Amino acid sequence: MTMGDFSVRGWDTKARYGRARSTLSVGHAGVDALFRTLREDNPSGRTVTSVVPQACGSVLGIDVGCSPTRRSSAVCRLDWTETTYSWTIERFRASDPERSDAIRKMAAGQSIACAAFDGPLRSDLNEIGVYRIAELMLTRQLRPFIGKPGQSSSPVGKLLNHHANECAKAVLALDVVAEARHPQRLVARAIVEAFPSSFLGLLIEDPASLNARRGDRSDTFYSHLASSGGLDRLAGHLLPGRAPAEPFVKVSNHDDRAALICALTALSIAANDYTAVGDANGWIVLPPRDLIASWAWPLLIANAQHPCHLYRSDNPQRTGS
Repeated sequence: MTMGDFSVRGWDTKARYGRARSTLSVGHAGVDALFRTLREDNPSGRTVTSVVPQACGSVLGIDVGCSPTRRSSAVCRLDWTETTYSWTIERFRASDPERSDAIRKMAAGQSIACAAFDGPLRSDLNEIGVYRIAELMLTRQLRPFIGKPGQSSSPVGKLLNHHANECAKAVLALDVVAEARHPQRLVARAIVEAFPSSFLGLLIEDPASLNARRGDRSDTFYSHLASSGGLDRLAGHLLPGRAPAEPFVKVSNHDDRAALICALTALSIAANDYTAVGDANGWIVLPPRDLIASWAWPLLIANAQHPCHLYRSDNPQRTGS
């Protein structure tokens, strides 16, 4: 499966990154993705560019679990063609060889545009062990609405960090992931950190009305967005003109849902239409700016201790508005 043609989207990205490259190398298969640069004027007079996937491609999402006895981890491959998109999910235990085997079964022989992991990641893929800017930015002021990520400095956070690293290494060992082109690159290949609860919560205009609790928050958010069309809007925004092979509401297992949202996070990177919070200790990737609820963006701006801690791909030069 090839990545296919792309058109390029984002605010004034040429000024920041130089000329758009015409090819993208993707892993062992050596498949190239072509980029078609579109330029058009928006009402503000600025140049708009966009990376809208065309033809076919795949991304990977992994819900990172810590149990060696219960299949509480899941890997999702999201595939698209010119007309449809679909997903395949498999659960696994947090131990090898089962973990590596499940990931290999899902990704080997594919061309993966990006892989996203629900667990703390830093560029060295070693233990982080500190409370990060990314976690602070998704906690301060946002916690009453969408909860918060765990701390990478806590014992549970360190354990999750370890298993996220193992999952990332298993994916990278297959040599199927595209070269990283996003500014927050962790390694040479396109792998990123996802956090499904925050990702979903930022898409909801009034998350407090859902009365979500800590133990069921991501499932409550997922159910709401699946039934209200929010996930269809997200997928339609990233994969315009395509229909799902099955509805999002049919995914009912907690770990399957998390893996699917990780795959959609990876798709945001592949489409170069995402926001992110973080610093050198790791970045958490969030939805496209256009889809983030109106109440949430001002809080993200206020939480940024420095403008560089909040990134939006549609306007890399500034965080506001």
